[in-house]
Amino acid sequence: MSQQTKKSTTAESIANTFEWIITAFVLAFVFRAFILEAFRIPTGSMADTLMGDHFRMRCTQCGFKYEYNFNPYFHKSFHTYAGNNYFKLLKPPRCSSCGYFEKPNTTALQSNGDRILVFKSLYQFTEPKRWDVFVFKNPTEPKINYIKRLIGKPGETLELIDGDVYIDGKIERKPAKVQQELWMPVYNNNFQPIEPLEGRFNDHSWQQPFTNEDDSQWQWDPLRPVEFVLQSEGQNINTMFYDTDKGNDFRATYAYDDPAYYKSLPICSDLKMSFNAKRNAEGIIGIGLSKYGIQYKAIFYSNGIMAIEKTGTDGETIELTKGQIDSSKLEKYFPVSFANVDHLLVFKVDGEELIYDLGTDANDAGQRQTEIEPKATIFGSGQVVINDVQLYRDIYYMSTKTGSQEPVLRAGEGDPFTLGEDEYFAMGDNSPDSLDSRLWSMEGIGNNGIAYRQGVVPRDYLVGKAFFVYWPGGFRAGNFKFALIPNIGKMRFIYGGE
Repeated sequence: MSQQTKKSTTAESIANTFEWIITAFVLAFVFRAFILEAFRIPTGSMADTLMGDHFRMRCTQCGFKYEYNFNPYFHKSFHTYAGNNYFKLLKPPRCSSCGYFEKPNTTALQSNGDRILVFKSLYQFTEPKRWDVFVFKNPTEPKINYIKRLIGKPGETLELIDGDVYIDGKIERKPAKVQQELWMPVYNNNFQPIEPLEGRFNDHSWQQPFTNEDDSQWQWDPLRPVEFVLQSEGQNINTMFYDTDKGNDFRATYAYDDPAYYKSLPICSDLKMSFNAKRNAEGIIGIGLSKYGIQYKAIFYSNGIMAIEKTGTDGETIELTKGQIDSSKLEKYFPVSFANVDHLLVFKVDGEELIYDLGTDANDAGQRQTEIEPKATIFGSGQVVINDVQLYRDIYYMSTKTGSQEPVLRAGEGDPFTLGEDEYFAMGDNSPDSLDSRLWSMEGIGNNGIAYRQGVVPRDYLVGKAFFVYWPGGFRAGNFKFALIPNIGKMRFIYGGE
């Protein structure tokens, strides 16, 4: 082969390589522009579903893990080590389980916001679904992308009543996977403080928040703190209740947010209780949850009958529904849970489910009395042992501004908001700290002088649907500056849709 031929072959090879590189770049840009794009969550308006820049906290008393918002105005840089920023928390967070306020100037390492994958152009081929977590252009600043949850769709009338979403006058229930994602912890008995006498648990010393009623015989042993034991004779019902004077209350608080506003937040009356139970052949085990002064009881009998009862404000008790399972197949410990959420009662025993629908109108769960605190109880008879006791509240979409009783600008209770053609309503899961459709006070900016109504996301500004958290604030190896070790346990799908 001549020297000239070799040069020609080399030039052709280089040209082909550059052609493939350019093609790869073009395909990557096309893929990013029209199919899939990665976004980083900048703020905490969607916490705890998605985290902005935050601190990973572990309660120094009970060990419960939670996230706390990083705010450069509230937290002072302490020192930098290997490129990592450590901060003094000037406004200490509160544990969402035991209620412990961390001491002032507690130091913490900042973690970056979640990184997510978003299906782009999806909404050009399919209609957006309620409860989708979606990315859109901020109508008031179109160069900025926002991420919220899609709540209202074109032509619908939306109203927020006692934290719930009502569409065209009917309560809108969350899909099961979305609901599971949105339960907020109130208390988890698996996490016990190591210094209960320290007076920083909601401004007092810690006491076991589950308290016996009257002469109830439930026992809690500090030497075996994760268990509650009942050893009673006969069919007498023994009841203990969750005492909010001792533990966290049922207000719509977020461990992620500034605790200064906690006392001004509304009470959430949609609750869920769960535990594992072991009992003898006789007796019963059950959970009680009240709402607006009406008591609902989920009861599991020794013969395998599951029942849900209601006791009204007049004291009259009626059975709402019942079912039957084969109790002989239950394991030594079996899971029990009861939820009162979105006007739906859901009782589960070892995976078997009993449901009662209270109705979809605003007053079907009773006359709304939003300042009456709900009550959560555990009751039983015979010999029973329970562990893994956990108490949750539902997400609460606020219709007043945080820190005041001033109503939001639209869709608050008594102020329904109707969406027009190609208009959507967006809200953040962290409702007390989310600037969203409820609160936008400026018209949207469109092309060619077009202005969009205040409070709406126009169809033109839809970007895509968030579906996966692929990098939830990684870990750093040794003194390495960048967080290159993935936090695999926090990788997750983002659920939405109806």
